[in-house]
Amino acid sequence: MCRFVLYLGPEITVSSLVTEPSHSLIRQSFMSREREEPLNGDGFGVAWYAHGVSDAAAVFKDISPAWNNHNLLNVARVVKSDCIMAHVRAASSDFPVTQLNCHPFVWRDLAFMHNGDLGGFPALRRKLLARLSNEAFDWIKGSTDSEHIFALYIDHYLACEGKQDGAERLESALRATLETLAELRAELPEAADAYLNLAITNGRTAVATRVASAGDEPESLYVIGGRQYDCVDGVCVMRPGSSNAVLVASEPLSADEGWTKVETNQMVTIAADRQPKLSACRF
Repeated sequence: MCRFVLYLGPEITVSSLVTEPSHSLIRQSFMSREREEPLNGDGFGVAWYAHGVSDAAAVFKDISPAWNNHNLLNVARVVKSDCIMAHVRAASSDFPVTQLNCHPFVWRDLAFMHNGDLGGFPALRRKLLARLSNEAFDWIKGSTDSEHIFALYIDHYLACEGKQDGAERLESALRATLETLAELRAELPEAADAYLNLAITNGRTAVATRVASAGDEPESLYVIGGRQYDCVDGVCVMRPGSSNAVLVASEPLSADEGWTKVETNQMVTIAADRQPKLSACRF
């Protein structure tokens, strides 16, 4: 399993999420509070958007532990963006630790990351690949269940082209992706447990899920919104007020009282108004 954080709001530095908070993502990489195994040291990745330069997110990944990568610390203190994704990885035994398998994954203007496990993936993989368009099939470079889930999502996202836009399109494609995964898992004689905390953004809107197969408890996920997210002298808080900034994270980054736990089988949708909306999500 892994830990991740997604931010949308006024420009902040990557370090405001990765290094500065009391329970920053780097701290979660070696001292996670809500996993039995606290270590997430099998690589990391950061994606951020530079609107006006490119529609596609920039990505920085490495297989070294986040807490021991000096390049990450150096980049994080100077890179600013209004949309940032960051992820620290705990690799499943089936998937090697390579840069290709590190999150986030990027396709066109979308960025995606996953925390969890698609149980039964070795048996599902052939069936899943058979569902993909040539574009989505050819896009896959690594071996993780996460990247294959995103490839399936790409096809559902393309199917919505011209019908929907923004957060609505992101949400519709994600619901369709979960339905397809459920169908594929139903064909297996014995499907293992599945935990799918997924996050997807187009740089301006976003969706995230906290879902699991029937009877299982998914990985932790929280959301907080406010007027402004600030880090001053190592103290990071979300200023209360109308929502101009939103954070979605595997674990709260700070002691703010505004963090809300995303319940099992819920989706978080962040539209252009940056008012996070929680809704039921089936898997």
